[in-house]
Amino acid sequence: MMNVLWVFVISLLGFTAKACSQPQQQQQQVPCFFIFGDSLVDNGNNNGLLTLARANYMPYGLDFPQAANGRFTNGRTFVDILAQLLGFQSYIPPFARARGRQLLQGANFASGASGIRDETGNNLGDHTPMNQQVEKFGTTVDILRRIFRDDNVALGNYLNKCIFYSGMGSNDYLNNYFMTDFYSTKSSFTPKAYADSLIQDYTKQLTGLYNLGARKVIVTAVGQIGCIPYELARYEGNSSKCNEEINNAISLFNSGLKKMVDRFNNGGLPGAKFVYLDSFQSSRDLVLNAKAYGFEVVDKGCCGVGKNNGQITCLPLQQPCDDRTKYIFWDAFHPTEVANILLAKKAYSSKSKAYAYPINIQQLAML
Repeated sequence: MMNVLWVFVISLLGFTAKACSQPQQQQQQVPCFFIFGDSLVDNGNNNGLLTLARANYMPYGLDFPQAANGRFTNGRTFVDILAQLLGFQSYIPPFARARGRQLLQGANFASGASGIRDETGNNLGDHTPMNQQVEKFGTTVDILRRIFRDDNVALGNYLNKCIFYSGMGSNDYLNNYFMTDFYSTKSSFTPKAYADSLIQDYTKQLTGLYNLGARKVIVTAVGQIGCIPYELARYEGNSSKCNEEINNAISLFNSGLKKMVDRFNNGGLPGAKFVYLDSFQSSRDLVLNAKAYGFEVVDKGCCGVGKNNGQITCLPLQQPCDDRTKYIFWDAFHPTEVANILLAKKAYSSKSKAYAYPINIQQLAML
């Protein structure tokens, strides 16, 4: 099996694509938006790195105003849509290109192939793991402190109103734990012990963001990565069989993540409010009810190579499918823009705690 380029979990929620294709312009609800994560939300931070985990070539970005921009999809990412829903008039810039007062509206620190563990994704080359993303946010706070003329109270009050998003964990499984020819973690940890170790590390990282000023924080569970086209393509003679060993392992992580959110919200981090997005449940729902949401293809990438278009990701200048709106997956690992729209709209305004817990993102912004 060829080494794959980028690994990410798909997380999707039910909502009609026609009803949410373009979020309406509205007043900006929070002063800034800071983003941490992997290839689902990377918007160009990896472009200048020596890595296979890059998407700054066509047909990536095919449906984005500035094509081939480093986003691992055909158009907008989840956080691009979420920024629009929050009233931002421009996309949040990647930290690699953000400068000076531009940081007042936030920055995107996400990096394709990154994970909670530092070694995760090393098989693909250079990247910025979560520990380093937190450090880069610390650098940003130093820049903002100078803009606020060393008024720490004013800076703290400003950051307290901002939204922070963190989506981590999928690469720690697909580009670490279940990549046994490159990593030894599976032989060193049971699935439960590994999930507990990830939660322990992630707790420290999110506490680090809190200590730097984060108070309104969104964390995303890992979706059904055992059912992405890459995993479906690995089964001989059955292109629709999910890898339940992976799904069961990440369910342990997701359970720990939700408990962590409860601890933080119940006094663990005074003054903070965390929201947990259940991507596992939402992705399962979307596949089961695909026709109702306007999708016709749920098990293949719109662009890719081999079985299910999932054995290797989209190649430079490769011709993708004609109608991206009918596909859940853009490539072997990542969602299409339409799927990202569904996710962001539902996470923003869903009243169901099965998707956004204990409140939705719109309610979080209003706090």
